[in-house]
Amino acid sequence: MSSALPSPAPKRFPLAAMLVLATIAFTAITTELLPSGLLPQISEGLAVSEPVAGYLAAAYAAVIVVTVIPAARLLARVPRKTLLVSLVLTFALSNVLVGLAPNFSAAMGARLVGGLAHGLLWTTMAPFVSRVVPADKVGKALAIVFSGNSLGLAIGAPLGTALGTLFGWRAAFLFLAGFGLLLTGLALWLLPGLRRTPDAVRPSMRLAIAQPGVKSVAIAWPLLVLAHFALFTYIAPFIREAGLPDYAISLSLTVLGASGLIGIWIAGITVDTRPRRSLLITTAAIAVAMLLLPLGGGIFPVAMVLMAVWGAGLGAIGIYNQAAILRAGGEYRDAANGLTVLTIQLGITVGALYGSAALVLAGPLMVPVAAALPVAVALVITLAGKRHAYPPGRIERGWTEAEAAEPALQH
Repeated sequence: MSSALPSPAPKRFPLAAMLVLATIAFTAITTELLPSGLLPQISEGLAVSEPVAGYLAAAYAAVIVVTVIPAARLLARVPRKTLLVSLVLTFALSNVLVGLAPNFSAAMGARLVGGLAHGLLWTTMAPFVSRVVPADKVGKALAIVFSGNSLGLAIGAPLGTALGTLFGWRAAFLFLAGFGLLLTGLALWLLPGLRRTPDAVRPSMRLAIAQPGVKSVAIAWPLLVLAHFALFTYIAPFIREAGLPDYAISLSLTVLGASGLIGIWIAGITVDTRPRRSLLITTAAIAVAMLLLPLGGGIFPVAMVLMAVWGAGLGAIGIYNQAAILRAGGEYRDAANGLTVLTIQLGITVGALYGSAALVLAGPLMVPVAAALPVAVALVITLAGKRHAYPPGRIERGWTEAEAAEPALQH
């Protein structure tokens, strides 16, 4: 089976294309999160209870888990640019159908279409980036693209919720659909094409899993996501139990999203040169921030600082792990990336359930401590994966060689 391969490495960094991809990521995250902020309006508009309306968000994630791998294999022959443009158009179609849905069943069907596009997008985008930018700029490119995720969380979802509150929930989805149509045209214009060769490696999940390091990244990364959603999902009960004012709930979401952008910027600077040490420091910082939240969470400035550390770490670990899975997957990186999309969605689902169990069994103040446990496991996996999963970067390798030579020089 043939697949798209890059033309010779470009001499210039394709900034416009990366900005388009970041905007696509922004649109995808906003589409995913929009129902959560508009549940009361959707519930009333579709004549269902709020818990039932919440299925529009849950089903979106569930369809990703079920379809991402078979859909990626089915569409492996489609040129990557064509697929990306089609997926943006599919997001627009999904949002139009939700906005015009006459009943809950129609809205659910439209959301399932969006979930299918979402899973395919994340299996396609990172490998596409790695093929259209110079090898030593992949980290920078991923940082730009993944900034769309944090912007979707910090700006897209709140803005969509505000639009829905002012003009109705249907208007919010239709506005997002119109934005998607505009973005489709930009993607068609600005995304570079990739040439195809007949001897390209056939995508294989089995062979991808067999690559050294892939399993470690596909476990450690979702554990970090699991920890995030275990705490993020129940941040409101924690804030109330800690004695903070109610406005701290919305403010904490903004802090998480904004600090995530800072984390992405830092990761973009370090991922190509110091990925291992940077990821170890970042993972440890997330664990410490979560462990300290029950102790200092009742003091407003301390709580916000700890959440900023947590948010910045979350933004950074996505870049470090995305680069790690592309590197570990080697020639099977498309399939390896698809594996992480699947395991991350499982992490999101299990994280919410894990956080719920911690909330019931230990109380709101102990949810951050429970969230820190999978972070600690991810840290151990990262420490153990020095050779294949999380090897040193080029500057770190220089340090290692210098350290190894130092005893000989002293002798």
